[in-house]
Amino acid sequence: VQLVESGGGSVAAGGSLTLSCGMSGITTKSYCMGWFRQVDGNNYEGLATIRPRNERTAYADSVKGRFTITHNKDNYTVYLSMNNLQPEDTAMYYCAADSVILPGRELEDSQYTYWGQGTQVTVS
Repeated sequence: VQLVESGGGSVAAGGSLTLSCGMSGITTKSYCMGWFRQVDGNNYEGLATIRPRNERTAYADSVKGRFTITHNKDNYTVYLSMNNLQPEDTAMYYCAADSVILPGRELEDSQYTYWGQGTQVTVS
């Protein structure tokens, strides 16, 4: 499974960005994809996840109401629309996916096997 993110960049506070993540190589229709950001070292904050089979989403409190995760089933692409970005949103953002994610644990990075290379978001 390969994940490729795009869409990062620099934006002024209050601005918006949309990240994209294309997935290839998965062989099941039952999977979960999510967006995480690196907070320090090997620690990642789960931001938003989606299970395409039932469109069930999960959001971290820190981004609820500002970030929206959507998915295109036809091309296995997940998007993260980010509004009202603030300097504290500055981080490297990663897309992750797995076919086995325990219910209620979608925002835990330890649940995910497959990760993209990351895309930088800088808010000033």
